[in-house]
Amino acid sequence: MDLQLTDKLALVSGSTRGIGLAIATGLAREGTRVIVNGRTEKSVSEAVAKIRKTVPTAKLESFPGDLSDTAVAKKLAAQFPSIEILVNNLGIFEPKPFEQIPDEDWRRFFEVNVLSGVRLSRCFLPGMKQRNWGRIVFISSESGIQIPAEMIHYGMTKTAQLAVARGLAETCAGTGVTVNAVLPGPTHSDGVDTFVKELSGGKPFTEFEKEFFKSVRPSSLIKRFATTEEVANLVVYVCSPLSSATNGAALRVDGGVVRACF
Repeated sequence: MDLQLTDKLALVSGSTRGIGLAIATGLAREGTRVIVNGRTEKSVSEAVAKIRKTVPTAKLESFPGDLSDTAVAKKLAAQFPSIEILVNNLGIFEPKPFEQIPDEDWRRFFEVNVLSGVRLSRCFLPGMKQRNWGRIVFISSESGIQIPAEMIHYGMTKTAQLAVARGLAETCAGTGVTVNAVLPGPTHSDGVDTFVKELSGGKPFTEFEKEFFKSVRPSSLIKRFATTEEVANLVVYVCSPLSSATNGAALRVDGGVVRACF
């Protein structure tokens, strides 16, 4: 299927590893010009090399910098003022008991996971509206619907992303611009490997995975962690012109973890 993404200019924030890297790779495979972003030049150059290894014809731009920083976001907007596709993927998470989460952690999680996407959307949405075409996608999580007891501060930010995405979509009514949220479930990314080590007590991944889906996420229908590529496949479609009737939606790629039918 031709997703009609050739030469569209896309930014995927936090795209040097995990889901972000998979999304950047998927977009590059469709002919999109992709701006690869990470905090350091080293991480960005390594990600670019990984994408080119998979997609030799990839059209890639590099932008190292922490996009949770207002000044860095403004620098990006000045360098790439005509971004057509914005994937707000930048995010952090960590398991921590509620009683041990200080105010500064709540602020840091909100700054990185929510306000980074708010700022970038504010930078590029006006141009999208003026051109009457654009895509904004927030990478939320099933944790935004089913708040995990082991990281409530993370779940809070994922819920906030759903609200922001829907609200922005309302402002785009009647235009060629869409704003959606994608909700991955448990996904086997680099960050999850660290998460597993912290919770598993040193158990092998396969053993932890079996126990995790038995006791922590028993509602999962696939009974395994999704791959980053499985998540990216949905995101790439939502970024395409073919998804024009999908707007203001919270789209789950959660392996059936969420039981609600709405």
